[in-house]
Amino acid sequence: MKSIPRCFALVPAAGIGERSGAGIPKQYVEIAGRPMLAHTLAALAGVPRLAQTLVVLSPADVRFEEALPGYTGWAARVGGASRAESVLGGLVELRRRGAADDDWVLVHDAARCLLRPEWVEALIEACEQDAVGGLLAQPIADTLKAGDADGRVAATVDRRDKWAAQTPQMFRLGLVERALVAMGADATDEASAVEALGQAPRLVRASMANFKVTWPEDFELAALWLRSRT
Repeated sequence: MKSIPRCFALVPAAGIGERSGAGIPKQYVEIAGRPMLAHTLAALAGVPRLAQTLVVLSPADVRFEEALPGYTGWAARVGGASRAESVLGGLVELRRRGAADDDWVLVHDAARCLLRPEWVEALIEACEQDAVGGLLAQPIADTLKAGDADGRVAATVDRRDKWAAQTPQMFRLGLVERALVAMGADATDEASAVEALGQAPRLVRASMANFKVTWPEDFELAALWLRSRT
């Protein structure tokens, strides 16, 4: 009898966060009293449909256990120099721990620490019967400008069919692994790699609150959002 596919979360957290200006990997910067990564993992822990969450760390990481002493999920120091390499390392680790080609993998940015369990549940519900999979995303409301090398406007871009990609991004393990191997380090996210195989992932509308903490000013904004929830 064929088993029911399981859902695993995979959180690449091997980066150094150079743009944040924090001086340490940004996943360990405290926001609202806890490391950013702790908020992210707490949200994923609140999703009953997830069989397990795997955090992918840099082989040189020496902070994780001290920063998250109560973490009971999986962690592996198999990260690479790019996001794609870290995710691929995580997929290999999931296979080693029993995941199969047909199981779903939800890849989520460690820096999207405002994630809510109900958004993940909505993604799973929308994609679990889909032939391809999909991702959380937000329709773009701002006017889009294309810039030139001198920092001047080159064109105004039609925004009517444009979405800002978010995470989690949910695909079958076998599909996303094949897609990332084919595209290599040029893959900025899993959906773009899957698209390069000729597939069309499903867009699942999410909240603007699910933004990626990247720039120095983002940390205070994230702290304000998190404090407003308590």
